Parts: sequence; structure tokens; C-alpha cells
Amino acid sequence: MSLQSFPDHEILKHIEVVNGNPKSTWKAGVNFDENISLDYIKGLCGALESPPGKSLPVKGMGNVWEPIPVNYDTRTKWGEKCPSVLEVRDQGSCGSCWAFGATEAMTDRLCINTNGENQAHISAEDLLSCCGFECGFGCQGGYPFAAWSYYQNDGIVSGGAWHSKKGCEPYLIPACDHHVPKSKNPCSGILPTPECKTQCRDGYNKTYDADKHHGKPAYSVEANEFTIMREIYKNGPVEGAFTVYADFPNYKSGVYIHQTGQALGGHAIKVLGWGVEKGTKYWLVANSWNYLWGDKGFFKILRGVNHCGIESGIVAGMPQV
Repeated sequence: MSLQSFPDHEILKHIEVVNGNPKSTWKAGVNFDENISLDYIKGLCGALESPPGKSLPVKGMGNVWEPIPVNYDTRTKWGEKCPSVLEVRDQGSCGSCWAFGATEAMTDRLCINTNGENQAHISAEDLLSCCGFECGFGCQGGYPFAAWSYYQNDGIVSGGAWHSKKGCEPYLIPACDHHVPKSKNPCSGILPTPECKTQCRDGYNKTYDADKHHGKPAYSVEANEFTIMREIYKNGPVEGAFTVYADFPNYKSGVYIHQTGQALGGHAIKVLGWGVEKGTKYWLVANSWNYLWGDKGFFKILRGVNHCGIESGIVAGMPQV
């Protein structure tokens, strides 16, 4: 695909700006086919701001001091016992990032806090379709904090990726080819929210109610890099949210720092580590746009200055085990 062929494309036009900046801390490239519209990518950014008066209790650092490593990657520490920390999920044509960031972190924490014994995938499908207006608007966006409250109060069944037949309720929104030109399975507009089904798939060995997993009281994490680092180090990955700008969809490598383009919306993700690259501090993050996006589905973003709001939108909770 020649960038010169699409100089006015709303996403592709930012690539040359980023790569032409000698001070840039990251590299841009083509992640989305030129036929994918800006409105479609906006639709994937489904993390909504919490309504007034709605929030979780804030968890701070406390008085406990302990050394925290300069670099930390949950995949390195827990990847062998908990394969879920290595995974990148695919939200498909649905603004369900708020549900994916939550259930990814819930899944990892369940495994980590049982030392690898419970490897159930918490179902994004069940959360997306059954939380209702309490969590927002399904595929049209939702509230990350509400996902964790629902986990605590109602519970969420197990469920793997689309077409996986894993768990009680696997994801029903099909994966599609965001990134492949002239695909036989192209992505189109944002799909309707699936209907809530309070029963497990055919052949599953538990009932819906028996399969529920619950969390302990949920909380937001103080918007302080060291508090967030300690939270991840002690308890596992967290859900975060940040503002996506039009240059971000082109991310390929390095530490993302916004350079150009309009704000597209809020996006929820899973934060699983941190580090320093060429003198720039970063958060290590798993996206939910499949493995073909970015750095094999992952990205790094500037740490320590609440860049794009990344440090003011951290929520989490502990599993009941």
C-alpha cells in the first residue's frame, strides 16, 4: 500500500508527520486498511467518562514501602503459569473495549492470585451483553468502573474468544480483518450489542449460575505512577483508559507520545507493566485490536505525566478465590 496514494486519508496522513519528526519516541505505520473509516475507529473507542457522582473508592499507596523494579513485564513473570497474560483479544466491530480491558485484567488476576491453578477466561460477552445500562451502552460504549462493580455484585461467567468454544459464553462478535486490504472478511460498521443470554453454550459442563465468578470490592487506583506500579506488581494487571488521538491507530513501536491529529474518543485497555526505553519511561499495555495491530497487539505509552489521561483512569479489584 503506497501512502502517496492516500494523502488525505484521515488516519494514514499522520504517519509521515510522526516518522518525519527526528525527536519522535515512536514509529508509525499502516495498521488499518485504507477502506477503514475514521468513524469506524472512533466506534472502537468505547470507554465513556463516568457519570457525575459515579465512581469507585480510591486506593492509594498507603504507608507500606517496598522496592519496585525499574522494568516489569507481567508476561515475563507469569507467562508460563498464566498464559492469559500473553494474549491479545479482539473486540471485533464493537465498542466493547471497556469490557475487554476489564475481563482481561480479571482473567489475569484470577490466575495470578491462585498461582496458576484457575485459568478460566472471564467472559467479555457476558459482561458486554448482560450488564445493561448499569455499564453503559454495550457496543456503543461503556464505563470501565461499572464493569468492576458488576463483577463484584452480579458476577461474570467464563468465556473465551470468538469461535473458541471455551468457557460458558465465548465472544459472539466475529473477528474481522481491520488490517487486510481487499479482504474476504472486511470490517464494517459497529454491530449491535448481543442479547443477554443467561445460559451457557451447548455442551458446557456447568449451568450459567454455577459458572459465575465474582470479585471483591472494586476500586480505582490513585493517579500516581508509583501507586499504579505497586498495584500491578503486587496484584496483577489493571484496566486503564486514555484519550485516543488520530495518530495512535498508526502505532508500530517505541513509546507513544501524541504528536498530531484530533481526539477520537476514550479507549480502555489492560496495563501489565512498565519500563524505560532510550531514556523515556513507559507503561506496557495490551490493546484489543488483535495481534496484527501495533507491536503484536501491544503498545507502550509515556509514563509519569498522565499522558492522554492514562494514569487517571486505572480501575481494578481482587477476585474471590
